[in-house]
Amino acid sequence: MKIVVLVKAVPNPTGTPEIGEGFRLKREGVELALDPGDEYGVELGLQLAEQTGGEVTYVSMGPAGATAAVRRALSMGGDRAVLVTDPALAGADALATARVLAAAVGRQPFDLVIAGAESTDGYTGTLPMAVAELLGVASASFARRVELRDGAIRLERQTADGYDVVECPLPAVLTVTAGVASPRYPTLKGIMQAKQKPFEQLTVADLGLSAEEVAATQTVERVDAAPERGRGELVQDAGDGAARIAEFLAEAKVI
Repeated sequence: MKIVVLVKAVPNPTGTPEIGEGFRLKREGVELALDPGDEYGVELGLQLAEQTGGEVTYVSMGPAGATAAVRRALSMGGDRAVLVTDPALAGADALATARVLAAAVGRQPFDLVIAGAESTDGYTGTLPMAVAELLGVASASFARRVELRDGAIRLERQTADGYDVVECPLPAVLTVTAGVASPRYPTLKGIMQAKQKPFEQLTVADLGLSAEEVAATQTVERVDAAPERGRGELVQDAGDGAARIAEFLAEAKVI
């Protein structure tokens, strides 16, 4: 089974993100790390490959500094990685990114593409489905449990009310939630082996894409600071505390 896992390098999630030119998140000259949400997809991909004797390829797009984040995925396991990095991709929006990733994935036959439900820096949640559309394959989302069937995958799709049981033919694109698997920690052996695994770096031209196809169609016009939370109201209970709290909640339309 040939499995592709989409991974992304994001500014260190434990740090404070910086806004650069054009109101874009600064990615050059800052510490980048593997998106924590992608680690669940990495783990699922590795488990499925172990079950089937398959192989895992990681595909990513980002600046040259994304190399370390992609190698972290390799240190967890897997066989090879592809990083698309090109100055022409600076400021790429979700659609341009989907075109690049779909072109990179489509260079080789695949059975399953796995991605996180959304990135921790963009939060659009649209990219994996756009990749599926561009590849011309089925898609399924928010998987919390996955089983392989003959030529298909069966999954529990997480919903606000519980879960739906969905079956999807292969090849397909699948997004996963944090409940799908517990990511393994890279071992020292895995870290050392990751340095020897095939790691291909491609440009837009290598993928046969034009500058127009990867040009952003969306722009950020302004960025405002989030409003500060107002001071709370202290209720002194003089026998009517419960009633006053109930009135406050009613005014807030909570009850």
